[in-house]
Amino acid sequence: MYKPTFQRADVRIAHQETAYQGFYQVQKLKLQHRLFNGGWSKELQRELVVRLPAVAVLMYDASTDEVVLIEQFRVGGMGHEEGPWQLEMVAGMIDTAETSAQVAVRECKEESGAIIAESDLELVCTYLVTPGGSNESLDIYCAPVNASMLSGVHGLPTEGEDIKVQVIRRQTLWQMLEQGKLTNAATIIATQWLQLHSPRLKVKWGC
Repeated sequence: MYKPTFQRADVRIAHQETAYQGFYQVQKLKLQHRLFNGGWSKELQRELVVRLPAVAVLMYDASTDEVVLIEQFRVGGMGHEEGPWQLEMVAGMIDTAETSAQVAVRECKEESGAIIAESDLELVCTYLVTPGGSNESLDIYCAPVNASMLSGVHGLPTEGEDIKVQVIRRQTLWQMLEQGKLTNAATIIATQWLQLHSPRLKVKWGC
């Protein structure tokens, strides 16, 4: 079993300040870390984008073998050839005292109209989104839904959300992945996971 060579205690922070505070926070750090061959690195300057942890939910109808995703505008995709309207999972930041699972249930309702039971959530994985420059982590869940009951445009206008529900067959989604048509990491990861676990989920959640 792999175990990291070093831990958090093997980093020395000499200076830390907030360089920007807006929708995100950017911290500027001066630090050193231990080296694999012994000793310490030179003092490094790094910028860190500080974000709250987030959750995403892959909604799956095991009886029809369909996945419920959402489509919405993402400013970071404006320069991509596929464009800024991204096909992705329901997701949101944990910005309250709620647990990760509670946020997952709430976001499903707000962004798609789906009513999810917290007990039905299955954890897919937890990962660091871009650890080279951000502390953001993402919990991905999978949850059973009745896809025929979900459609329309959702989201909170007060948060500038304009979210359209898209129901896609699992095999079609897999073909999109193989063709490079999925352009965000979380959806790619969840699609790969579902391809491996759909036989089990059909037994667990299928009709």
